[in-house]
Amino acid sequence: MNLHIKKACRLVGGQTALAKGITQITGKKVTQQRVRNWLLRGDEVPADFMAAIETLTNKQVSRQAMRPEDWQVVWPELVDAQAANHLPIGDLAAQSCAGG
Repeated sequence: MNLHIKKACRLVGGQTALAKGITQITGKKVTQQRVRNWLLRGDEVPADFMAAIETLTNKQVSRQAMRPEDWQVVWPELVDAQAANHLPIGDLAAQSCAGG
């Protein structure tokens, strides 16, 4: 059982709601059956659907949590964002002034 998909389903109101939300955001058809397969059979959730799941769950199910082994490779922009979020305020101010 995929616990991340289980949590996402609970947060958005079920498998059908998750499938419809992913379809709406990505423009790629996702069925309730496909979500069920992710949930119960452990089928791999394609990386291109994970940002939609993250959005639908208000980041309570993150891309990093769903792909802990390689999220840095798949979404390198998250590495930069995460690093920026951990810089002290003074470092952020210095960084923003350094280019000007």
